[in-house]
Amino acid sequence: MELTPEMIKLYAEKPFQFIERTGLTAITLNKGHVKLLMPLKGNENHIGIMYAGAIFTLAEVPGGVLFLTSFNVTEFYPIIKEVTIRFIRPVKTDITVESFISDDEINHLEKTARQNGKAEYILNHKLIDENDGLVAESKGIYQIRTNK
Repeated sequence: MELTPEMIKLYAEKPFQFIERTGLTAITLNKGHVKLLMPLKGNENHIGIMYAGAIFTLAEVPGGVLFLTSFNVTEFYPIIKEVTIRFIRPVKTDITVESFISDDEINHLEKTARQNGKAEYILNHKLIDENDGLVAESKGIYQIRTNK
């Protein structure tokens, strides 16, 4: 089954109620490249800045969305092993994150997973506000696993 761009957008923005409630929006959904947005509105904390959980969500979700745009979803599935985040400054606007993986890395990971049942990869993300300011950095350790 090949996922259409519309299906990927739906899975990115509404995979379950928690993500849907945040208002997360998929801006770019290409093989090897995704860009997502987390709105400030609805995600403010008690002092009017973006809630840390919303920022963390935007750091974690791109790994799964990138998987959907880049890997064979009938043969593999993703899991996340670890995410670390460093909050740099308060968030007072909508924020975005971009995630990238090369065709060579995709091919290598699929080959490794076919041989070993799984393959691990790291995604580093920079979360950026509307003024192109860095607000957080994250590192996610992901795996693709075979459906066997």
